[in-house]
Amino acid sequence: MVEKIWGRETLPAPFAAPDGKRIGEIWFEPPAELPDLLVKYLFTSEKLSVQVHPSDADALPGENGKEECWLVLDAEPGAQLAIGFDAAIAPEEIAAAARDGSIENLLTWHDAAPGDVFYLPAGTVHAIGPGLALVEVQQTSDTTFRLYDYGRPRDLHLDRAVAVAHGAPYGQEHRGSVASRGTTLIDGAHFRLDRIEGAPDASVRAVYPGGLLVLPLAGEVRARGDISAGAGECLYAPSLDTVDFGAAEVTLLSRSA
Repeated sequence: MVEKIWGRETLPAPFAAPDGKRIGEIWFEPPAELPDLLVKYLFTSEKLSVQVHPSDADALPGENGKEECWLVLDAEPGAQLAIGFDAAIAPEEIAAAARDGSIENLLTWHDAAPGDVFYLPAGTVHAIGPGLALVEVQQTSDTTFRLYDYGRPRDLHLDRAVAVAHGAPYGQEHRGSVASRGTTLIDGAHFRLDRIEGAPDASVRAVYPGGLLVLPLAGEVRARGDISAGAGECLYAPSLDTVDFGAAEVTLLSRSA
């Protein structure tokens, strides 16, 4: 668990924050067998910075690009996510709006509810609002360019951010929900994310031939070697055949593309 000033002292079930701690993230070190995939849980009580990530093509030597997705686990009434702009905007307008703080009002704030799914291609300008609990699946990368941070004393990266930012509305094809998408939540260029109830069927097994991350949302899974993971935890498995789903209820599966 990672403390953040924007984290929460009270977390939704099944999570629990230590007394007096504001937990903002729970993240799992990428296993050596799956180094390109990172999973986090995020919990917010304040707005996070307006930011953007480069693609692999736009990243500099030594940097990694970053595409990511969010699955909303819990949302307080009125909780929102800012993704993309209300209208097309030129790079110089993005820079000016970042400097004077008006960029927050140019973004599209999407209402968020449990089960909502958002895929964020590299270059998508975004911010997470307060009152949310999310699962974030992403390329393993810490390359983040902040455009605006509500006056907090952290570095901004305007030149790099504006250079990679897409000044366009968010494509609705990147938004969905558990109800509308069923098992396959994300099938992207860099990773996929599936949600299953109980044990995986033949169609799921067919798209997971090798190593994967297993994240129970309800129930428990077990792996060979007497390793178990309950709700809110994560384990690496070399294959689905090595995982016992006998006590599983709702589980996320993810792998690199």
